[in-house]
Amino acid sequence: MKRFFMNGHSNQKSDINQSTQYPKCFIGLLILVMLMGMLSSCTQKAVDTNEPTAESTSPSASAATNTPEAESTKAPIEIKYMTFSAAPDHLEDLDAMIAEFESQNTDIKITYETYSFADYFTKLQTVVASKTAPDTFELNYENFVTYASKKALYNMDDLMKADTDFDSSIFNSTALNAFRYDNKQYGLVESFSNVVFFYNKDLFDKANLDYPNESWTWKDELAAAQKLTDADAGIFGTYAPVQFWEFYKTIEQNGGKIFNADKTEVLIDSKENIETLQWMIDKIEKYHVSPSDAQMSGQSDGDLFRAGKIAMLRTGIWMFDSFKDADFAWDIALEPGNTQKAHHFFANGVAISKDTKNAEAAWKWVKFLTSSKEAAQIRVDSSWELPALTDETLLTSYLEKTPPESRDVVFKALDTLVVPPVIGNWNELTDLVGKELDQAKLGQKTPEQALKDAKTAIEGILE
Repeated sequence: MKRFFMNGHSNQKSDINQSTQYPKCFIGLLILVMLMGMLSSCTQKAVDTNEPTAESTSPSASAATNTPEAESTKAPIEIKYMTFSAAPDHLEDLDAMIAEFESQNTDIKITYETYSFADYFTKLQTVVASKTAPDTFELNYENFVTYASKKALYNMDDLMKADTDFDSSIFNSTALNAFRYDNKQYGLVESFSNVVFFYNKDLFDKANLDYPNESWTWKDELAAAQKLTDADAGIFGTYAPVQFWEFYKTIEQNGGKIFNADKTEVLIDSKENIETLQWMIDKIEKYHVSPSDAQMSGQSDGDLFRAGKIAMLRTGIWMFDSFKDADFAWDIALEPGNTQKAHHFFANGVAISKDTKNAEAAWKWVKFLTSSKEAAQIRVDSSWELPALTDETLLTSYLEKTPPESRDVVFKALDTLVVPPVIGNWNELTDLVGKELDQAKLGQKTPEQALKDAKTAIEGILE
């Protein structure tokens, strides 16, 4: 027993000696198992709690935050807009448009600046040059061409194609195409106004003459004007100013132009244009059916028409309200042409800055402002020019107003619209041509010589 004990003791010692070796291996194994357990636990925790990892810009991560609560706290995209036509008479109308837009697009906020027309383009030129232009801004046609040619505008073609809700046919196609440049859409037409043929129905009735109609030519106008003119009563049969803005439109009625298609050749002294200028002056000096400057005695053509002293007048549709209280009946017709019809087209469009950081949001605002039913109705109801849209239901309230009875002529005139012959040196062009027209009107130069001199001057400023 003792031996056994001794042997047992001896064996115990031996076991103890061995136990000083096994714990190293055992402890290492134990630590490994524990580490694996901890790793498994951490992995499980990441899966269970859906905690983002360093790569969590994934859909699962965004899905965790893309909740109604998160969206409601997300700041809306701010789109800045700059305008000249809203102030001072239509700021409330613009506010109404913005409110409606924002109610439909809660993720977009519109802020705007407005300037008078006299100051607007100086300001716009400054911000565009400094690359601080607003996301969207208003442009009249003349300045649109300048900014498009200088690559300051965003090409809208891809935005239009990507927007499955956009249908360009809602616009008058000719008006929309006026805001294309280099075969690209750089703006949407926002509003327009034009010039039509006003006539005094009472004077026509008194002379037992038929009212002007779409088939009238310059000869028909002259024949009626000669019968309507009453020198003793100070009544003139017709009137159109002899100045640049009237000239570039009237030459189109005779098949003429100031430039060729790509504006590389000056055509202002063409046979058609010389005939046109002669016709404009002859109504004053040869036929005496139009008043001279001296005979107008400082009165405007609108004043004379309203006083019943001009039977037929070419002027803008913006005169409707001015003439509505006239004490005689009047209406409008398409302008007579010689070889074809042609009508002024004065348009404002809305463009997107090429430097915008939010092109898609800017597109939504531009589309709404120019073509939505809501914006169009506000514009029509407030007499803030007219939307160039084909949906006549949007224009019902406008077309139902009288006078004039023939308001549909305003939209028929769009089919033969003429845009200004804009070049880079636009202001110089209008000034130098205007001076030559003045000299022809005053008899200081023949129409032929005045237009030849104008050609030389224009060639000197072409870029």
